[in-house]
Amino acid sequence: MKRKKDLVSLRDLSRKEIFDILKISKKLKKKPLSRKYACRDKTLALLFQKPSNRTRISFEVAMVHLGGYVLYLSPSEIDMGGREPVKDVGRVISRYVDGIVARVFSHNDVEDLAAYSDVPVINGLSDMDHPCQALSDVFTVMETKGLRKTVLSYVGDGNNVLNSLLMAAAKTGLSMNVATPDGYEPDAEIMDEAVKTAKKNRATIRKFSDPFEAVKNADVVYTDVWVSMGQENEREKRLRDFSAFQVNDKLMKAAKENALIMHCLPAHRGEEITDVIDGKNSIVYDQAENRMHVQKAILLKLIGE
Repeated sequence: MKRKKDLVSLRDLSRKEIFDILKISKKLKKKPLSRKYACRDKTLALLFQKPSNRTRISFEVAMVHLGGYVLYLSPSEIDMGGREPVKDVGRVISRYVDGIVARVFSHNDVEDLAAYSDVPVINGLSDMDHPCQALSDVFTVMETKGLRKTVLSYVGDGNNVLNSLLMAAAKTGLSMNVATPDGYEPDAEIMDEAVKTAKKNRATIRKFSDPFEAVKNADVVYTDVWVSMGQENEREKRLRDFSAFQVNDKLMKAAKENALIMHCLPAHRGEEITDVIDGKNSIVYDQAENRMHVQKAILLKLIGE
């Protein structure tokens, strides 16, 4: 029987484990149904406190391709942490299923769920981390530009996506430039760890306050929404604070010629990004597709035969 392994944060995965997932993803993208019995008769629970498009659909399709079943639990059905404690949810659900994907508000909830669950728990998003997104992002850069000697510039909010992307880049040797407004930096502990890890892997991670400086040597420019779910009451302030950090034609002209554009979606056109998202240099929809291939690889590693 496999020893239980969770994916709560990319800080918990080794460089080798990340590259194993990337290699499997590459094979699965070429032959999506090549492991159609790997999760036969196994069930994956999607335990979501937040609604989802890409996370839900990509995990459901991935599990079906592997021959398994999916049980979707909507925000109103379980009310984890409200109707009953997280530890009770973990102890009970893990007796019914073979794996759990949790999409939560508080990172503490997914940590507690993993601690009390007897089956692998995958973080489908928390306020601190979005590891599946970051693995897919690195895979997308790998297949388009390669990782070594490539610079990914992230412009915008120092949110959960950036926290995970920093660790994914650092562990795979992908260099990053990060530009955020003052007061919206990524988690300081994660940033410090990422800088040290990147150096070990012959990459660099640098912080900028000027987005134009950050994209000067960029092969890829990445952004995310300025106002995430749960931050709606901060909307007006955030729009003012981020106004100089929009990814648009002017900013892209400061990057390398033919620099690619990434966004984890959903996109708010006219806010963090303009219609450059629909241009020829955008790989946003390839990036979205890759969620399925990478998550299939994660499922194979954690619960597959």
